[in-house]
Amino acid sequence: MDIEGFVRRELSAGRGEDDVVAALKCEILRIKTDASPEYVETFAKAVLEEVKNTTGLTGDLFAFEHAGVTMGEFGVGSRGKGDFFAHRQFPRIIGKAAATVGVDEMDDAGAVAANGKYIITTVDGMHSRLSDFPFLAGFHVTRATLRDAYVMGAKPVALLSDIHVADDGDVAKIFDYTAGIAAVAEAMNVPLVTGSTLRIGGDMVLGDRMTGCVGAVGVADHLTARKETRPGDVLLMTAGAGGGTIATTALYFGYHEVVEETINLHFLKACEALLKSPVLAHIHTMTDVTNGGLRGDVYEMAETADCRIVVDEENLRKLVEPKVLAMLDALQIDYLGVSLDALLIVVPPEHAEEVMAVVRSAGVPIEPIGHVEEGPATSVLISGGEERDFQPRFRESAYTPVKKVVDTEPRDFDEMKEKVRAAADAAIEKKMRVIARLRKSE
Repeated sequence: MDIEGFVRRELSAGRGEDDVVAALKCEILRIKTDASPEYVETFAKAVLEEVKNTTGLTGDLFAFEHAGVTMGEFGVGSRGKGDFFAHRQFPRIIGKAAATVGVDEMDDAGAVAANGKYIITTVDGMHSRLSDFPFLAGFHVTRATLRDAYVMGAKPVALLSDIHVADDGDVAKIFDYTAGIAAVAEAMNVPLVTGSTLRIGGDMVLGDRMTGCVGAVGVADHLTARKETRPGDVLLMTAGAGGGTIATTALYFGYHEVVEETINLHFLKACEALLKSPVLAHIHTMTDVTNGGLRGDVYEMAETADCRIVVDEENLRKLVEPKVLAMLDALQIDYLGVSLDALLIVVPPEHAEEVMAVVRSAGVPIEPIGHVEEGPATSVLISGGEERDFQPRFRESAYTPVKKVVDTEPRDFDEMKEKVRAAADAAIEKKMRVIARLRKSE
Protein backbone atom coordinates (compact mmCIF):
# COMPACT_ATOMS: atom_id res chain seq x y z
CA MET A 1 0.00 0.00 0.00
CA ASP A 2 1.32 3.43 -1.00
CA ILE A 3 0.34 5.57 2.01
CA GLU A 4 1.66 8.79 0.47
CA GLY A 5 -0.50 8.18 -2.60
CA PHE A 6 -3.47 7.41 -0.33
CA VAL A 7 -3.16 10.76 1.46
CA ARG A 8 -2.72 12.69 -1.78
CA ARG A 9 -5.85 11.12 -3.27
CA GLU A 10 -7.92 11.73 -0.15
CA LEU A 11 -6.90 15.39 0.10
CA SER A 12 -7.47 15.88 -3.62
CA ALA A 13 -11.00 14.51 -3.16
CA GLY A 14 -11.68 17.25 -0.59
CA ARG A 15 -11.56 15.15 2.55
CA GLY A 16 -10.71 16.97 5.77
CA GLU A 17 -7.31 16.55 7.37
CA ASP A 18 -8.61 14.94 10.56
CA ASP A 19 -10.63 12.45 8.51
CA VAL A 20 -7.60 11.66 6.36
CA VAL A 21 -5.47 10.97 9.43
CA ALA A 22 -8.17 8.73 10.91
CA ALA A 23 -8.62 6.83 7.64
CA LEU A 24 -4.87 6.36 7.18
CA LYS A 25 -4.53 5.17 10.76
CA CYS A 26 -7.08 2.42 10.09
CA GLU A 27 -5.34 1.40 6.85
CA ILE A 28 -1.93 1.17 8.54
CA LEU A 29 -3.26 -0.88 11.45
CA ARG A 30 -4.67 -3.43 8.97
CA ILE A 31 -1.09 -4.21 7.95
CA LYS A 32 1.00 -3.30 10.99
CA THR A 33 -1.18 -5.17 13.47
CA ASP A 34 1.43 -5.05 16.23
CA ALA A 35 1.89 -1.28 16.11
CA SER A 36 0.42 0.85 18.89
CA PRO A 37 -2.47 3.15 17.91
CA GLU A 38 -0.57 6.10 19.39
CA TYR A 39 2.48 5.47 17.22
CA VAL A 40 0.36 4.99 14.09
CA GLU A 41 -1.57 8.24 14.67
CA THR A 42 1.67 10.19 15.09
CA PHE A 43 3.03 8.51 11.96
CA ALA A 44 -0.13 9.33 9.98
CA LYS A 45 0.09 13.00 11.00
CA ALA A 46 3.72 13.08 9.86
CA VAL A 47 2.72 11.65 6.47
CA LEU A 48 0.00 14.30 6.17
CA GLU A 49 2.54 17.03 6.94
CA GLU A 50 4.97 15.75 4.29
CA VAL A 51 2.23 15.53 1.67
CA LYS A 52 1.02 19.07 2.41
CA ASN A 53 4.59 20.38 2.12
CA THR A 54 5.03 18.80 -1.31
CA THR A 55 1.62 19.53 -2.85
CA GLY A 56 1.08 22.24 -5.44
CA LEU A 57 4.73 22.77 -6.32
CA THR A 58 5.37 24.16 -9.78
CA GLY A 59 8.29 24.48 -12.17
CA ASP A 60 10.45 22.08 -14.13
CA LEU A 61 12.06 20.52 -11.08
CA PHE A 62 8.82 19.69 -9.28
CA ALA A 63 6.01 19.15 -11.79
CA PHE A 64 5.47 17.15 -14.98
CA GLU A 65 2.84 17.21 -17.69
CA HIS A 66 0.41 14.37 -17.12
CA ALA A 67 -0.67 12.17 -20.00
CA GLY A 68 -4.02 11.32 -18.46
CA VAL A 69 -3.32 7.70 -19.36
CA THR A 70 -2.29 5.16 -16.73
CA MET A 71 0.37 2.51 -17.11
CA GLY A 72 -2.24 -0.24 -16.85
CA GLU A 73 -4.61 1.34 -19.37
CA PHE A 74 -1.85 1.67 -21.94
CA GLY A 75 -0.42 -1.77 -21.26
CA VAL A 76 3.07 -0.52 -20.39
CA GLY A 77 5.12 -3.52 -19.31
CA SER A 78 2.59 -5.89 -20.87
CA ARG A 79 4.63 -6.40 -24.04
CA GLY A 80 2.01 -5.44 -26.60
CA LYS A 81 1.15 -2.51 -28.85
CA GLY A 82 0.89 0.02 -26.04
CA ASP A 83 4.16 -1.07 -24.46
CA PHE A 84 5.99 -0.96 -27.79
CA PHE A 85 4.64 2.53 -28.52
CA ALA A 86 5.70 3.79 -25.09
CA HIS A 87 9.20 2.38 -25.57
CA ARG A 88 9.47 4.11 -28.94
CA GLN A 89 9.28 7.41 -27.05
CA PHE A 90 12.49 6.79 -25.11
CA PRO A 91 14.81 7.34 -28.11
CA ARG A 92 13.06 10.65 -28.73
CA ILE A 93 13.66 11.76 -25.15
CA ILE A 94 17.22 10.44 -24.90
CA GLY A 95 18.30 11.75 -28.30
CA LYS A 96 20.99 10.45 -30.59
CA ALA A 97 23.72 9.04 -28.39
CA ALA A 98 27.23 8.01 -29.43
CA ALA A 99 26.36 4.32 -29.29
CA THR A 100 27.00 1.53 -31.77
CA VAL A 101 23.62 0.07 -30.84
CA GLY A 102 21.40 2.58 -29.07
CA VAL A 103 17.93 2.65 -27.61
CA ASP A 104 16.46 3.73 -30.94
CA GLU A 105 17.06 0.24 -32.31
CA MET A 106 14.88 -1.48 -29.69
CA ASP A 107 17.42 -4.26 -29.31
CA ASP A 108 18.01 -6.64 -26.41
CA ALA A 109 20.98 -4.58 -25.18
CA GLY A 110 23.02 -1.51 -25.98
CA ALA A 111 26.57 -1.41 -27.31
CA VAL A 112 29.41 1.09 -27.40
CA ALA A 113 32.79 0.75 -29.07
CA ALA A 114 35.87 0.71 -26.85
CA ASN A 115 39.48 -0.23 -27.66
CA GLY A 116 38.53 -2.20 -30.75
CA LYS A 117 35.76 -4.19 -29.02
CA TYR A 118 32.12 -3.64 -28.15
CA ILE A 119 30.97 -3.21 -24.57
CA ILE A 120 27.43 -4.52 -24.10
CA THR A 121 25.17 -3.43 -21.26
CA THR A 122 21.67 -4.65 -20.45
CA VAL A 123 19.25 -4.82 -17.55
CA ASP A 124 16.11 -6.86 -16.87
CA GLY A 125 13.47 -6.40 -14.21
CA MET A 126 12.36 -9.41 -12.19
CA HIS A 127 8.90 -10.74 -12.95
CA SER A 128 6.50 -8.75 -10.80
CA ARG A 129 4.38 -11.78 -9.89
CA LEU A 130 7.33 -13.66 -8.41
CA SER A 131 7.49 -11.38 -5.36
CA ASP A 132 6.51 -14.26 -3.08
CA PHE A 133 9.05 -16.58 -4.72
CA PRO A 134 12.37 -14.73 -4.35
CA PHE A 135 14.65 -17.54 -5.51
CA LEU A 136 12.65 -18.03 -8.72
CA ALA A 137 12.62 -14.26 -9.24
CA GLY A 138 16.40 -14.02 -8.91
CA PHE A 139 17.08 -17.10 -11.01
CA HIS A 140 14.89 -16.11 -13.93
CA VAL A 141 15.84 -12.43 -14.08
CA THR A 142 19.53 -13.37 -14.09
CA ARG A 143 19.03 -15.85 -16.88
CA ALA A 144 17.07 -13.18 -18.78
CA THR A 145 19.74 -10.49 -18.53
CA LEU A 146 22.48 -12.95 -19.54
CA ARG A 147 20.36 -13.94 -22.54
CA ASP A 148 20.20 -10.30 -23.60
CA ALA A 149 23.98 -10.01 -23.48
CA TYR A 150 24.58 -13.28 -25.29
CA VAL A 151 22.21 -12.50 -28.17
CA MET A 152 24.25 -9.40 -28.97
CA GLY A 153 27.19 -11.71 -29.62
CA ALA A 154 28.79 -10.81 -26.27
CA LYS A 155 30.55 -12.86 -23.64
CA PRO A 156 29.08 -11.74 -20.28
CA VAL A 157 31.79 -10.69 -17.82
CA ALA A 158 29.87 -9.22 -14.86
CA LEU A 159 26.45 -9.02 -13.22
CA LEU A 160 24.91 -6.36 -11.01
CA SER A 161 21.79 -6.55 -8.86
CA ASP A 162 19.16 -4.19 -7.47
CA ILE A 163 16.57 -5.38 -4.96
CA HIS A 164 13.74 -3.44 -3.29
CA VAL A 165 11.43 -4.91 -0.64
CA ALA A 166 8.56 -3.02 0.97
CA ASP A 167 8.67 -2.02 4.63
CA ASP A 168 6.98 -5.16 6.03
CA GLY A 169 8.87 -7.65 3.90
CA ASP A 170 10.99 -10.26 5.61
CA VAL A 171 14.73 -9.59 5.32
CA ALA A 172 15.19 -13.19 4.15
CA LYS A 173 13.66 -12.20 0.80
CA ILE A 174 16.79 -10.30 -0.22
CA PHE A 175 18.93 -13.33 0.60
CA ASP A 176 16.76 -15.85 -1.25
CA TYR A 177 16.61 -13.53 -4.27
CA THR A 178 20.39 -13.18 -4.25
CA ALA A 179 20.78 -16.96 -3.99
CA GLY A 180 18.73 -17.29 -7.19
CA ILE A 181 21.03 -14.83 -8.94
CA ALA A 182 24.13 -16.54 -7.62
CA ALA A 183 22.97 -19.98 -8.76
CA VAL A 184 22.96 -18.84 -12.40
CA ALA A 185 26.06 -16.67 -11.95
CA GLU A 186 28.15 -19.52 -10.59
CA ALA A 187 26.82 -22.07 -13.08
CA MET A 188 27.77 -19.76 -15.98
CA ASN A 189 30.96 -18.45 -14.33
CA VAL A 190 29.86 -14.80 -14.54
CA PRO A 191 30.54 -12.96 -11.25
CA LEU A 192 27.95 -10.88 -9.44
CA VAL A 193 30.10 -7.87 -8.59
CA THR A 194 27.87 -5.10 -7.23
CA GLY A 195 24.34 -4.12 -6.32
CA SER A 196 21.92 -2.07 -4.27
CA THR A 197 19.37 -2.99 -1.60
CA LEU A 198 16.54 -0.63 -0.62
CA ARG A 199 12.99 -0.53 0.65
CA ILE A 200 10.28 0.25 -1.90
CA GLY A 201 9.27 3.84 -1.19
CA GLY A 202 11.16 3.91 2.08
CA ASP A 203 8.63 4.39 4.89
CA MET A 204 5.81 5.18 2.46
CA VAL A 205 4.97 1.73 1.08
CA LEU A 206 3.53 -0.88 3.42
CA GLY A 207 3.31 -4.61 2.77
CA ASP A 208 5.91 -7.12 1.68
CA ARG A 209 6.04 -6.60 -2.08
CA MET A 210 9.43 -7.13 -3.72
CA THR A 211 10.82 -5.85 -6.98
CA GLY A 212 14.27 -5.59 -8.48
CA CYS A 213 16.47 -6.06 -11.50
CA VAL A 214 19.71 -7.63 -12.63
CA GLY A 215 22.06 -6.10 -15.17
CA ALA A 216 24.87 -7.60 -17.21
CA VAL A 217 28.01 -6.31 -18.89
CA GLY A 218 29.53 -8.17 -21.81
CA VAL A 219 32.30 -7.86 -24.39
CA ALA A 220 31.96 -8.67 -28.08
CA ASP A 221 34.02 -8.66 -31.27
CA HIS A 222 31.04 -9.19 -33.59
CA LEU A 223 27.60 -7.74 -32.97
CA THR A 224 24.41 -9.65 -33.80
CA ALA A 225 21.97 -6.76 -33.49
CA ARG A 226 18.46 -6.70 -34.96
CA LYS A 227 19.32 -4.04 -37.52
CA GLU A 228 21.58 -6.57 -39.30
CA THR A 229 18.56 -8.68 -40.38
CA ARG A 230 18.51 -8.76 -44.21
CA PRO A 231 16.22 -10.01 -47.00
CA GLY A 232 17.17 -13.55 -47.97
CA ASP A 233 18.05 -14.55 -44.41
CA VAL A 234 16.40 -17.51 -42.73
CA LEU A 235 15.06 -17.67 -39.17
CA LEU A 236 16.07 -20.48 -36.82
CA MET A 237 14.59 -21.05 -33.37
CA THR A 238 15.67 -23.26 -30.49
CA ALA A 239 13.40 -25.20 -28.17
CA GLY A 240 12.08 -23.17 -25.24
CA ALA A 241 10.53 -24.02 -21.88
CA GLY A 242 9.93 -20.46 -20.72
CA GLY A 243 11.27 -18.57 -17.74
CA GLY A 244 9.68 -16.12 -15.35
CA THR A 245 6.48 -15.77 -17.36
CA ILE A 246 5.87 -19.50 -17.73
CA ALA A 247 6.80 -20.07 -14.09
CA THR A 248 4.23 -17.42 -13.15
CA THR A 249 1.59 -19.07 -15.33
CA ALA A 250 2.27 -22.43 -13.74
CA LEU A 251 2.18 -21.03 -10.21
CA TYR A 252 -1.00 -19.01 -10.45
CA PHE A 253 -2.97 -21.54 -12.48
CA GLY A 254 -1.94 -24.38 -10.18
CA TYR A 255 0.38 -26.26 -12.59
CA HIS A 256 3.18 -26.23 -10.03
CA GLU A 257 5.07 -29.17 -11.53
CA VAL A 258 5.64 -27.18 -14.73
CA VAL A 259 7.81 -24.66 -12.84
CA GLU A 260 10.50 -27.35 -12.73
CA GLU A 261 10.76 -27.30 -16.54
CA THR A 262 11.86 -23.66 -16.48
CA ILE A 263 14.93 -24.35 -14.33
CA ASN A 264 17.59 -24.92 -16.98
CA LEU A 265 20.48 -23.22 -18.75
CA HIS A 266 19.78 -24.52 -22.27
CA PHE A 267 19.60 -21.07 -23.90
CA LEU A 268 22.81 -19.88 -22.29
CA LYS A 269 24.67 -23.09 -23.18
CA ALA A 270 23.57 -22.78 -26.82
CA CYS A 271 24.88 -19.21 -26.92
CA GLU A 272 28.17 -20.27 -25.32
CA ALA A 273 28.62 -22.85 -28.06
CA LEU A 274 27.93 -20.28 -30.77
CA LEU A 275 30.35 -17.76 -29.27
CA LYS A 276 33.12 -20.37 -29.42
CA SER A 277 32.36 -21.26 -33.05
CA PRO A 278 33.60 -19.51 -36.22
CA VAL A 279 30.00 -19.57 -37.48
CA LEU A 280 29.19 -16.66 -35.14
CA ALA A 281 30.77 -14.31 -37.68
CA HIS A 282 28.09 -15.29 -40.22
CA ILE A 283 25.10 -14.74 -37.92
CA HIS A 284 23.32 -11.47 -38.63
CA THR A 285 20.91 -11.28 -35.68
CA MET A 286 20.10 -13.09 -32.47
CA THR A 287 17.31 -12.36 -30.00
CA ASP A 288 15.37 -14.15 -27.30
CA VAL A 289 11.67 -14.87 -27.70
CA THR A 290 10.36 -12.83 -24.80
CA ASN A 291 8.74 -9.47 -25.51
CA GLY A 292 5.14 -10.35 -26.28
CA GLY A 293 6.26 -13.78 -27.46
CA LEU A 294 7.28 -14.54 -31.02
CA ARG A 295 4.58 -12.12 -32.23
CA GLY A 296 6.23 -9.21 -30.45
CA ASP A 297 9.85 -10.01 -31.18
CA VAL A 298 9.39 -10.65 -34.89
CA TYR A 299 7.34 -7.46 -35.19
CA GLU A 300 10.11 -5.43 -33.53
CA MET A 301 12.77 -7.06 -35.71
CA ALA A 302 10.82 -6.20 -38.87
CA GLU A 303 10.40 -2.60 -37.70
CA THR A 304 14.08 -2.18 -36.81
CA ALA A 305 15.44 -3.83 -39.98
CA ASP A 306 12.72 -2.39 -42.26
CA CYS A 307 11.84 -5.67 -43.94
CA ARG A 308 9.11 -8.29 -44.18
CA ILE A 309 9.46 -11.37 -41.97
CA VAL A 310 7.52 -14.55 -42.74
CA VAL A 311 7.15 -17.19 -40.03
CA ASP A 312 5.95 -20.73 -40.80
CA GLU A 313 4.11 -22.42 -37.93
CA GLU A 314 4.97 -25.96 -39.08
CA ASN A 315 7.98 -26.39 -36.76
CA LEU A 316 6.96 -24.04 -33.97
CA ARG A 317 4.80 -26.18 -31.69
CA LYS A 318 7.37 -28.98 -31.46
CA LEU A 319 9.93 -26.44 -30.21
CA VAL A 320 7.88 -25.69 -27.09
CA GLU A 321 8.60 -27.97 -24.13
CA PRO A 322 5.73 -30.55 -24.14
CA LYS A 323 4.55 -29.96 -20.56
CA VAL A 324 4.63 -26.21 -21.09
CA LEU A 325 2.72 -26.47 -24.38
CA ALA A 326 0.13 -28.79 -22.83
CA MET A 327 -0.44 -26.27 -20.03
CA LEU A 328 -0.78 -23.34 -22.45
CA ASP A 329 -3.19 -25.29 -24.65
CA ALA A 330 -5.28 -26.37 -21.66
CA LEU A 331 -5.51 -22.76 -20.47
CA GLN A 332 -6.19 -21.42 -23.98
CA ILE A 333 -3.11 -19.19 -23.88
CA ASP A 334 -1.67 -18.29 -27.28
CA TYR A 335 1.83 -19.78 -27.21
CA LEU A 336 2.95 -17.35 -29.91
CA GLY A 337 2.11 -14.37 -27.72
CA VAL A 338 3.91 -15.34 -24.55
CA SER A 339 7.57 -15.47 -23.57
CA LEU A 340 9.11 -18.85 -24.41
CA ASP A 341 12.75 -17.96 -23.75
CA ALA A 342 13.76 -19.57 -27.01
CA LEU A 343 16.76 -18.34 -29.03
CA LEU A 344 15.91 -16.80 -32.41
CA ILE A 345 18.74 -16.65 -34.95
CA VAL A 346 18.78 -14.84 -38.30
CA VAL A 347 21.44 -16.09 -40.69
CA PRO A 348 22.13 -16.39 -44.45
CA PRO A 349 20.72 -19.72 -45.71
CA GLU A 350 24.14 -21.08 -46.68
CA HIS A 351 25.21 -21.03 -43.01
CA ALA A 352 21.97 -22.29 -41.45
CA GLU A 353 22.99 -25.96 -41.23
CA GLU A 354 26.30 -25.11 -39.58
CA VAL A 355 24.54 -22.92 -36.99
CA MET A 356 22.04 -25.67 -36.20
CA ALA A 357 24.81 -28.23 -35.85
CA VAL A 358 26.61 -26.06 -33.29
CA VAL A 359 23.45 -25.49 -31.26
CA ARG A 360 22.52 -29.18 -31.36
CA SER A 361 26.03 -30.04 -30.16
CA ALA A 362 25.09 -28.21 -26.95
CA GLY A 363 22.11 -30.52 -26.56
CA VAL A 364 19.54 -27.94 -27.62
CA PRO A 365 16.96 -28.67 -30.38
CA ILE A 366 16.69 -26.07 -33.16
CA GLU A 367 14.68 -25.83 -36.40
CA PRO A 368 14.06 -23.36 -39.28
CA ILE A 369 10.88 -21.33 -38.72
CA GLY A 370 10.83 -18.66 -41.42
CA HIS A 371 12.61 -16.23 -43.70
CA VAL A 372 13.14 -12.53 -44.44
CA GLU A 373 11.87 -10.76 -47.56
CA GLU A 374 12.06 -7.36 -49.19
CA GLY A 375 8.95 -5.36 -48.47
CA PRO A 376 7.25 -3.12 -45.95
CA ALA A 377 8.20 -3.54 -42.29
CA THR A 378 5.72 -6.19 -41.20
CA SER A 379 5.49 -9.76 -40.00
CA VAL A 380 3.15 -12.54 -41.16
CA LEU A 381 2.44 -16.12 -40.11
CA ILE A 382 1.93 -19.06 -42.46
CA SER A 383 -0.42 -21.53 -40.74
CA GLY A 384 -2.08 -24.43 -42.52
CA GLY A 385 -0.75 -23.10 -45.81
CA GLU A 386 -2.50 -19.76 -45.34
CA GLU A 387 -1.03 -16.37 -44.57
CA ARG A 388 -2.38 -14.95 -41.32
CA ASP A 389 -1.97 -11.80 -39.27
CA PHE A 390 1.04 -11.96 -36.98
CA GLN A 391 0.91 -8.56 -35.34
CA PRO A 392 1.31 -8.18 -31.58
CA ARG A 393 -1.88 -7.79 -29.58
CA PHE A 394 -2.67 -4.87 -27.29
CA ARG A 395 -1.10 -6.94 -24.49
CA GLU A 396 0.84 -10.19 -24.47
CA SER A 397 -1.20 -13.36 -24.03
CA ALA A 398 -3.14 -13.26 -20.75
CA TYR A 399 -1.12 -15.80 -18.77
CA THR A 400 -2.56 -15.57 -15.24
CA PRO A 401 -6.16 -15.58 -13.95
CA VAL A 402 -5.91 -11.86 -13.14
CA LYS A 403 -4.53 -11.03 -16.59
CA LYS A 404 -7.47 -12.79 -18.21
CA VAL A 405 -9.73 -10.38 -16.33
CA VAL A 406 -7.80 -7.20 -17.20
CA ASP A 407 -7.02 -8.24 -20.79
CA THR A 408 -9.29 -5.57 -22.28
CA GLU A 409 -8.82 -2.38 -24.27
CA PRO A 410 -11.48 -0.10 -22.78
CA ARG A 411 -10.18 3.22 -24.15
CA ASP A 412 -9.55 4.34 -27.69
CA PHE A 413 -5.96 3.34 -28.43
CA ASP A 414 -5.26 6.13 -30.93
CA GLU A 415 -6.53 8.71 -28.46
CA MET A 416 -4.25 7.31 -25.76
CA LYS A 417 -1.30 7.30 -28.17
CA GLU A 418 -1.69 11.01 -28.81
CA LYS A 419 -1.78 11.77 -25.09
CA VAL A 420 1.29 9.61 -24.47
CA ARG A 421 3.14 11.23 -27.35
CA ALA A 422 2.29 14.69 -25.98
CA ALA A 423 3.66 13.73 -22.56
CA ALA A 424 6.89 12.56 -24.20
CA ASP A 425 7.08 15.86 -26.12
CA ALA A 426 6.75 17.73 -22.82
CA ALA A 427 9.59 15.68 -21.31
CA ILE A 428 11.81 16.48 -24.31
CA GLU A 429 11.08 20.19 -23.99
CA LYS A 430 11.87 20.11 -20.26
CA LYS A 431 15.16 18.33 -20.95
CA MET A 432 16.17 21.00 -23.42
CA ARG A 433 15.28 23.81 -20.99
CA VAL A 434 17.40 22.27 -18.23
CA ILE A 435 20.31 21.62 -20.60
CA ALA A 436 20.19 25.26 -21.71
CA ARG A 437 20.22 26.32 -18.07
CA LEU A 438 23.21 24.10 -17.28
CA ARG A 439 25.18 25.39 -20.25
CA LYS A 440 24.38 28.98 -19.36
CA SER A 441 25.81 28.45 -15.87
CA GLU A 442 29.15 27.10 -17.15
